[in-house]
Amino acid sequence: MLHALVIKNFAIIEDLRIEFGPGLSVLTGETGAGKSIIIQAVNLLLGSRASADLVRTGKDNAELEAVFDIAPDSHAARLMADQNMDIEDGLIIRRVVSAEGKSKIYINARQTTLDFLKQVTENLAGVSSQHAHQGLLKEDQHLDILDEFSRTLDLRKDVAGLYRKIVPLRKEISRLKAEKETAEKELGLLQFQVDEIETANIQPGEDEELIQKRDQLQNAGQLFEAVNGAIHNLYDRDGSTLEQISAISVRFGRFCGTDEKLDAMARRLDEISYEIQDLVSEFRSFAAGIDLDPQSLDQVNQRLDQIARLKRKYGGSLDTIFEQYRGMAQNLADVQGIEGRIEQLEQEQKGLVALIRQKAKALSMRRQKEGLALARLAKAELGALEMGRATFEVDFSTDPGVAPDELATEDNEKISATGMDRVRFLFSPNPGEAAKPLVKIASGGELSRIVLALKAVLCRGQSFETLIFDEVDAGIGGATSDKVGLKLKELGRVQQVICITHLAQIARYGNHQFRITKQVSGGRTATRITPLTCQEDRINELARMIGGSRITDATLAHARELLDTAEES
Repeated sequence: MLHALVIKNFAIIEDLRIEFGPGLSVLTGETGAGKSIIIQAVNLLLGSRASADLVRTGKDNAELEAVFDIAPDSHAARLMADQNMDIEDGLIIRRVVSAEGKSKIYINARQTTLDFLKQVTENLAGVSSQHAHQGLLKEDQHLDILDEFSRTLDLRKDVAGLYRKIVPLRKEISRLKAEKETAEKELGLLQFQVDEIETANIQPGEDEELIQKRDQLQNAGQLFEAVNGAIHNLYDRDGSTLEQISAISVRFGRFCGTDEKLDAMARRLDEISYEIQDLVSEFRSFAAGIDLDPQSLDQVNQRLDQIARLKRKYGGSLDTIFEQYRGMAQNLADVQGIEGRIEQLEQEQKGLVALIRQKAKALSMRRQKEGLALARLAKAELGALEMGRATFEVDFSTDPGVAPDELATEDNEKISATGMDRVRFLFSPNPGEAAKPLVKIASGGELSRIVLALKAVLCRGQSFETLIFDEVDAGIGGATSDKVGLKLKELGRVQQVICITHLAQIARYGNHQFRITKQVSGGRTATRITPLTCQEDRINELARMIGGSRITDATLAHARELLDTAEES
């Protein structure tokens, strides 16, 4: 329940405080006194967007505050508890709007966000203004009203959640298919290039090894001759180096033991002899390994030509060839993996589509069943508002799934984030006339009563603790306004109702009444609000509403009679 409302420096309101009670509270006053501005203030405190032009001229900022009494187990209390907010003093919402357009929001003295404010106030109050009446002419709002009545919002959220998964999934599948189609055109070349490098089987550093081998093969004959010449001179020929050293060693051997230095030199001659024998052995092994086959040089040159061609084609060095190969192999693997990814996503999509079809069908069946109940209850409420012969229907239709990428049921009924149903309210004010869309037939007064009738139906099943009505009396009068007043009082028995009205026939049913006036002081206009706590004050206000500025004994008597009969009813 809205316990108190404080408004400072907001439009023509300088400083205003209203304390509301349970039941029906009516706000009355002259046109332009600021009644609808109070509704604007409430909307801001419930989460509407702020605007700098709402700040009172000459002031730095506007301040709004609302105090709500909330139950410990309410939706708002649970959200606040999750944020470690103390709810002992209820819910206190404060909003400061600067002249620069900046807005700050506080809940129980802690600064918070607009999104959190909207979550907390989601079920606190429902505001029905002249915009709500016009909104009833927008058929996309009819589905919202039906789901609110049917308590199908959770199922609708399930459908919306699935829809938000399927749509990007389908886009990703389409993207992958397009990518695959483009890649397949290049797949042959990519595969050829990968095979070409793989078939070449180049090893790291192979080009340098081949160059060295080529140099050896080009000089193989001369090298063979040089090595064999060395073997011959060192070992094979008569008077070879080895023989000469051996002979010298024998000569000095006769003097062994006579001189230490001479003994050392003799030993070195022996070591040189052994070294020459080892060297000759290595020369022989090396000579045996020299490739003198002309085809070997051709093979090396061919291999070097192959590597040079691949270098020119893929970047100039073996490292760049290997790098290009790794990139192309990965691209090839990616292309080949797209098909598997597509199959995986299509399988996932298949499951989600089956689930959304199931839930959309279940949602539609619930809606159609509850649509009949809503129409029946709304017609009954309209009967209590002097529209007993009117017809009210909830009409259902579906759109065909035309585009290939559109979600549809198995019967080709298009599925959107809200399900498969298109809903509109049909109305006929007079018997014998076919029910038609509200936008084509309903007058202002009829819309006011339809809004009130729907609110009366919805409040049976929803958790709004406060209902606020502005312009509910638009286009009505006489007996009809009396019925509207009774209906508002009836609603006030089960929840708090706040109503702005210009009609005494409605105002008389209020459990509480406030007079709103506009005063000019010091060249500035300011709105004032006065609680009418005694019967005489209410009689005077009702008389003003009946007779205008000139109040006579007759209007006073009429006002007294209205108030007395309202209390009796």
